[in-house]
Amino acid sequence: MSKNEINSTEVARLAGVSRSTVSRVINNYSNVPQKTKEKVMKAIKELNYFPNASAQMLAGKKSRTIGLFMVSSGEISVDVLTNMMIVSVIESASDLNYYVLTFIIRNTEDEASINHVREAFYQRRIDAGIFIGTKHKEPFVEELIAEGFVVGVFDQEHPDVAVPNRIVANFNNDSGMKQAIAYLLGLGHRHIGLINGDRSRLSGLKKHEGFHHAMKQQGLDIHPGWVLDGDFTEQAGYDAMSKLLGSDEPLPTALVAANDSVAFGAIRAMREQGLKVPEHMSIIGFDDHVLSEKQDPPLTTVRVDFKQLFKELMQVVVKQVEEPTDTIREIKYDCTLIIRESCRRLD
Repeated sequence: MSKNEINSTEVARLAGVSRSTVSRVINNYSNVPQKTKEKVMKAIKELNYFPNASAQMLAGKKSRTIGLFMVSSGEISVDVLTNMMIVSVIESASDLNYYVLTFIIRNTEDEASINHVREAFYQRRIDAGIFIGTKHKEPFVEELIAEGFVVGVFDQEHPDVAVPNRIVANFNNDSGMKQAIAYLLGLGHRHIGLINGDRSRLSGLKKHEGFHHAMKQQGLDIHPGWVLDGDFTEQAGYDAMSKLLGSDEPLPTALVAANDSVAFGAIRAMREQGLKVPEHMSIIGFDDHVLSEKQDPPLTTVRVDFKQLFKELMQVVVKQVEEPTDTIREIKYDCTLIIRESCRRLD
């Protein structure tokens, strides 16, 4: 008999018990004699039998699987930061003996893609879901939360009415931006620009607001032409800097990028125009990308600890699955300025 044909009937036959007894052993019922339990477990081991997961879920058992849903229209395989986040989730789940089912959502307006996500929850293929890259208020995510599913969302805050099955995680981007501006001011910079991230996402919005708060707090004027639109990609940084360099605007002496990938793109655009960092403009990134210290020059940036954040997010999500509570959880990590060589002191 092939392995995929082995079922509880074969286990029962080998152990000399009924199928219902096999079921009671598998489900850890207390009313099974120890000797009988040992016979069944021996048969299970000999046959390499694993209970049907679908049947177990119908019986109310957990799948021990967390869904990881990433919203991205680009190529994830070439994005080092995104890959690091995926690995962090998988490692954290494995440490807790959970599997990870991964799905990439290319377009949140595509009903077919969103239905795939819904099916994973409603068919109980997963016990909970973690979302990365969603807008701050994504309707289909709100629907899943309203239905009572356990959902962890990176780069989110709780709404006015919080529920325990929504676990949010984010970084203190406002503090990070204040550290960046204070550092540049300490180097003598007063003409500072910003390349924004995607402001439909919380981190993009908070970095934009944090920049304005920090500049105002330091008594610095904001030049509208130096606050540039963008998202969180290297191409966005390249495009924004190319547009600035091609305009009649005077250039800022320093610029903060929404993340390190954006900074990489901005530096590339400058290099193509014969400009150097930090000689012609100082640049600060955000995140401390794994490649940031290998840039030329090594990039000054605001470090965030993705690995530790996703580890804690996974732990809290799994705990809510296994031991539901009414506790409202928000995971928030501070940022740290990492000084390298992409900023210079003004004479």
